[in-house]
Amino acid sequence: MSHSRRSFLGIAVGGVALCGGAHCAGAGDEPPRVVEPRATSGDEAVEPAWTERLTITVGNRDADLCGNSERAIQAAVDYVARLGGGTVRLLPGTYKFRNAVYLRSRVRLLGSGDESVCIKEPSRKTRLALDSDWYDQEVTLQNADGFQVGDGVCLRTRNPHNGGQDVVKRTLVARSGHRFKLDRALRNNFWTQGESTIATLFPLLSGDEIADVVIENLVLEGNRDQNENLDGNYAGCIFLQDCNRIKMRSVTARNYNGDGFSWQICHDVVVEDCHSHGHAGLGLHPGSGSQRPVMRNNRLRDNNIGIFFCWGVKYGLAEGNLLEGNKCGISVGHRDTDNRIAQNIVRNSTDVGILFRPERGKAFAPHRNRVEANTLENNGAQQSGIAVDIQGETEEISVVRNTIRDDRPAEQRIGIRVGPDTRGIQIAENSIRGMMFEIQDQRPR
Repeated sequence: MSHSRRSFLGIAVGGVALCGGAHCAGAGDEPPRVVEPRATSGDEAVEPAWTERLTITVGNRDADLCGNSERAIQAAVDYVARLGGGTVRLLPGTYKFRNAVYLRSRVRLLGSGDESVCIKEPSRKTRLALDSDWYDQEVTLQNADGFQVGDGVCLRTRNPHNGGQDVVKRTLVARSGHRFKLDRALRNNFWTQGESTIATLFPLLSGDEIADVVIENLVLEGNRDQNENLDGNYAGCIFLQDCNRIKMRSVTARNYNGDGFSWQICHDVVVEDCHSHGHAGLGLHPGSGSQRPVMRNNRLRDNNIGIFFCWGVKYGLAEGNLLEGNKCGISVGHRDTDNRIAQNIVRNSTDVGILFRPERGKAFAPHRNRVEANTLENNGAQQSGIAVDIQGETEEISVVRNTIRDDRPAEQRIGIRVGPDTRGIQIAENSIRGMMFEIQDQRPR
C-alpha cells in the first residue's frame, strides 16, 4: 500500500511519540547505553569484558615459543594478531635482535620487568658496490661480512637531484654472495655516485599503521657504543609511524644511538612510568603531526633532549616527569600549539631547561602553550644558563606558579628569558632564586 509524503511523516512522528523509556534510540540527548555487550562481527567499539584472553608466552626455555631472538617474538605477535589480538608475554631472559619486531594491531607485548631484556646486536655498515634503481628489489654490497638473511637494514644515499639524503628501511630476505634481495623495492635510486651505504640499523620495536597496542614492563637496550647513529625520524628503541591509541607503560629504553621513544603522525599515544636514558638523541619524541600525546610520570635522563615536541604536536600533556642531565629538558617548536607542561622536575640540563624554539616566523611558532607548576633546578652552563627561554614570534605562552632555583654561584644565569619578537606572554606567581636575572624581557618597551 502506498502513502503520501504527509501521511508517511505522520506515521514516523507517531512512531517516535509512542516510543518511550531509556532504551529508545530517539529519547533524550544520548543514545542508549549498552548494558549487555556481545561479540558482534565488525563491532570494534563494544566488547564484553572477557575473563580470559589469548596469551602466548615466549622465552629462552619452557614457553609456548622458545628462542632468544626477535624471530620468536615476531612469530608470537603474528600468531596472536591473526586471531584478532591478545597478549604476547616475554618470560625472563635476554633476546638478541638482528631486526625489529613489527607490532600488530590489538596486541599487548608484556615483559617480565627488568628480567626481560631485548638488546640490539652490533651494527655492520658498508657501501654498495653497484647501482640500484628505484624499482630494484636488490642491492650488491662491497663487503658482506656480518650481514645475514633476515637482518633489518637501513640504506642511505645522497639524492642525485636535490642533494638531500634519502633513507629507507628494509629486510634482507635472500642472498648469493654479496648480492641480497630485499623484502620490498627500494623506491629511491641508490647509486654509487651518491655514496650509498647499507647498515644493520633498525628500531627494536616498530609499528606502521597499527592501533590499540600496549607495550609494557620490559627493557630495550640499544647497545649505543656498538651501533651507528640513526636519527629519530626513522628509528629508536621504539618507533611508530601513522598509528593510533598506543600505550607504553613501565618500559625502560636505554642507550640507543638515536632516540628512545619516537612516534610520527601518531595520535592518542600514552607513555607512562617509563625510563628513557642514555640516548644520543631524544628521550621522548612526539613527532610531526601527533595529536593529544600524554607523557606522564616518566624518568628521562642523560639524553640530548628529554622531551622534544616536533612539528605540529597539539593538545598534548607532559606531566609529572623527571628530566635530569639532558642537554635540553623540554623543547617546543614548529606549530606545537595548545600543549600543557605541568608539574615536571627539570634538573641539571646543560643548556636550557625549557625552550620555545625560534621558528621561521609567526605562522610556524609554538603558540598557546602553558608551563605550570614545574620545578626547574640548576639548568644551563654557569655563564649562560637559562631555565625557561621563549624565543621567535611565539605568542600566548603562560608561565605560572613554577619554582625556578639555582644553587650554584649566580654568574650570568637567567630564570625566564622572553625574546624580542614574542607577544602575549603571561608570567605570574613564579618563585625564582639564585639567578643574576630573574626575568629578562627583551621586548621593546
